[in-house]
Amino acid sequence: MSTKRPKSTTTTSKGKDKKADESSAGSVAGSGHPNDILPLTLTSATQELFGCRCDEDVTGDNPYKILRKEDIVQDMRMRAAVSDFSPMKQLVLDYPEDELLLVYDRDFIYGSSFYLVLTADAKERHLKPVVALGVEVALEREPSEVFAAQKTSEPQPWISLGSEQEIEEESVTDSRPRLKYRISRVRREFGSPIFFSDRNAMETKDGFIECTPYQDKNFSLKQMERHTGVQTIPNLKSSSTQTQWTYPRSMCTQYEPREFSEEKKENCLQSEKLKNFVNSVASRFEMAIQQNEIMDVFFDDWKALSEEDSGYGRKADPHLKEYQSFTDLHFSKEKTISNINWHPTINGVIAVAVTERLSFEDRINGSTKLLLNPSLILFWSFSDPINPQLLLECPDDVFSFEFCPSDPNIIVGGCMNGQVVLWDISTHVEQLQGTRTSGGKNIAANTNALNETPVVRYCAVSGIENGHKAPITDIQWLPGTFEVSRMGVPMENKNGICVQIVTCAPDCCVMFWDIRAPRVLQTMADQRKQKVEEKPLENPHGVPNTFKHLDLTWKPLIRVSLPKIDTSGEYSPLKISLRDNTCDNHTGSNAGEYLPSSSTLQRVLSTTFCPQDGELVYTDWKLEKDNDSGRLFSAKPSHRFIIHDGQVNTVRRSPFFKDIILTVGGWTFAIWKEGVTNGPIIQSSCSQKKCTVGYWSQSRPAVLFIGKEDGNIDVWDLLEKTHEPSQTQNITATQITCIKPWIVSSKQHLLAVSDHLGTLHILEIPWTLRSPSSNEKLSMSKYFEKEVDRLVYFEKRREMRAKEKKDYEAEELRKKMVRYSI
Repeated sequence: MSTKRPKSTTTTSKGKDKKADESSAGSVAGSGHPNDILPLTLTSATQELFGCRCDEDVTGDNPYKILRKEDIVQDMRMRAAVSDFSPMKQLVLDYPEDELLLVYDRDFIYGSSFYLVLTADAKERHLKPVVALGVEVALEREPSEVFAAQKTSEPQPWISLGSEQEIEEESVTDSRPRLKYRISRVRREFGSPIFFSDRNAMETKDGFIECTPYQDKNFSLKQMERHTGVQTIPNLKSSSTQTQWTYPRSMCTQYEPREFSEEKKENCLQSEKLKNFVNSVASRFEMAIQQNEIMDVFFDDWKALSEEDSGYGRKADPHLKEYQSFTDLHFSKEKTISNINWHPTINGVIAVAVTERLSFEDRINGSTKLLLNPSLILFWSFSDPINPQLLLECPDDVFSFEFCPSDPNIIVGGCMNGQVVLWDISTHVEQLQGTRTSGGKNIAANTNALNETPVVRYCAVSGIENGHKAPITDIQWLPGTFEVSRMGVPMENKNGICVQIVTCAPDCCVMFWDIRAPRVLQTMADQRKQKVEEKPLENPHGVPNTFKHLDLTWKPLIRVSLPKIDTSGEYSPLKISLRDNTCDNHTGSNAGEYLPSSSTLQRVLSTTFCPQDGELVYTDWKLEKDNDSGRLFSAKPSHRFIIHDGQVNTVRRSPFFKDIILTVGGWTFAIWKEGVTNGPIIQSSCSQKKCTVGYWSQSRPAVLFIGKEDGNIDVWDLLEKTHEPSQTQNITATQITCIKPWIVSSKQHLLAVSDHLGTLHILEIPWTLRSPSSNEKLSMSKYFEKEVDRLVYFEKRREMRAKEKKDYEAEELRKKMVRYSI
């Protein structure tokens, strides 16, 4: 139905309607609207009542609404003067027909939102489409004129606006001729039987090829536009379970109730014995009921006593509490902490090594800036959490450093460029000790007038050509009870002073270093003392001459490689774990006075190395001599295990069991027992976040701490749970890099935790995690033995099943051969 206004008919209609149009136009010009319509405004209640809501029931395309006359009259009776139609009551009553036309005036042509048509002719004129008038005029014309008017439109030439270029870009065309392949097969092989067999890809050379993803810069295109879609899915949850291993048993049980018969029940209730029993205990029973109303006899008083210590911060609180935190806006800004160590003799002093948070490419591009900002090791004290007390200058970023066990003033570190560095801080010991006096009141006296932190330059550094070709990832001091010769043979160290160092790096090499001066240099030094004293050389940096004989001339004593067991090539070690057996058999009061025997030294050679790709290698560093060439070479490792699904970052021996080793890597951690070659005795399930570091508790044999990449620390109590951590606590918002516990006193144990943003957190270990239970070490020893028995049993069962399978296949083959022979 057409929605054009009646005024348009003044230009199109002809004949008999011309006079009516002229009169209508004249009336509009005189009063503002035609005489046959009446503008009105309807309230929302009236629109709802008559079904003519604006832009819902009536719109600009369909503005007409037919209203019954009796409905309008009824509304005027019911609502009287409130009705919107009451001003035009007489006009409605005089209308000759039963239905009135209401028109929606969306554009307010006549000043209101609606107008009511008052005559039947005006109603007919509104409802009759203007197109109908055009049809009547066309019928009066000749047929030839009508067909001439209906002429087909001619096509116009196409004008390009750039769309064809987009179509060509989206279309796929061949850039080269298509390749054709022809595959054929020998006819006699059609229908031949196919036999499949299992093969271990690790047993044969080139059994598999690993295609690791890498970023190709040739295809790093800048994306200008992207079409993406988003769809919501339910949250996923990964869960796992671990069953406790026990010996399998087949057993069943069944029971049925025993009931008295009706006769026995009647005899029992009527018996004099029961009546006498009830009369004798009735008074005591009434007294017990009264006491139960007064107090709860089943209330556990001992359990209520322990509930007082279960609140936060109390004795039974298992949470790690923040004790202190250290960060520096200048030295540790935009850096991460790679290693931390507590000072062995000065309480409250801890050293941290900070490194740049840069990738390899960014480090190369910013090498000039890095040379202007030397790498440092910061010494923090509890008495001054804002300013570091001492700075150790390094030639490059240090990934690992250790205090000398026999002389804590000597520090050794491994750099990123493969160099080994030595420091002597003996001249600054008083300053570090002074920071702990009077609650930190001597801090101002320990700094110079400019309030600058003293910087200690390194005493000696190895030459780049003599060191590792990759970053040093682990460095350790050999125990003072023995030393290693140039042949790799352990010898007794009569002085009891640590003089040798072992380092490892991903350059497939393990090196042993000796900090003592060579014999030739020692002889020359003795001769120089006998001469006349010469003028001393200037030392502007104040570097001690402790290791002057090693500076830039230091070479490794031994180089040990780790050849692979099955294939050619060498392992790339990341971590080292040396077994110090001298502490196991010690019975005296002073561990430094005990010297190992030759048999003990041979057992000290057992070492666990952690190469890349999640492997664990168990080997000796003793060099062997080739019978043909006479050259020394490293023997292949005795065992190799692949357990972790990522690089192993921690290899740590238990302080209570020297043959128990903790390894952390990827999303799991494992506990090993030295001498057990079947695999780890305990292996955790895969966690949702990567494990970045792990450490044993120094006071409880069953507790260990695992750091995660999301800033959480998992506390595992193996006597409580072995399938999940006992508790998980968030420490920081970023990755945890290092964990180091320290025992201050019997009532205070601290845990140092560093993160990827360069902040050092000192946490206080609660009483439940630092106080061992009775016979906890014995219980853990029995638990480890039980796990070893489980591994042995599992290995025997696997061998038995493999033998049964082999016998079954042999029997089936024999039956098949007999069947074919028949």
